Amino acid sequence: MEPESRDDRSQSGKPGQPAPSGELVAPKVDPRKEFPLGRLLITPGALAAIPEPDVRQALLRHAAGDWGTVGQQDWRENDLSVKEGFRILSAYSTASGQKFWIITEADRSHTTILLPEEY
Repeated sequence: MEPESRDDRSQSGKPGQPAPSGELVAPKVDPRKEFPLGRLLITPGALAAIPEPDVRQALLRHAAGDWGTVGQQDWRENDLSVKEGFRILSAYSTASGQKFWIITEADRSHTTILLPEEY
């Protein structure tokens, strides 16, 4: 008898969201949206204001092409930016409502997590 296969997301929660166990479930990555993050940087304000699990969750989403709460035009611009090598900006919020951005530079040398007021 073969062991049952299961989709971890059905047991653990939504992709990119913390599972009941506290583990993160990686979102499915659209291969057309894959891009290197480069060196990961976080500003002092973001480091102080954003819990580490929220940072990791947002990075997983960003790397998977889930741009968070940006508008439709910015979403399309990010999709184009992946293909054409332009800068990518995603927007997210913590459970407590703290907004933050993740920006991957056009040359893919680094990705920065920052608060909007630090831009």
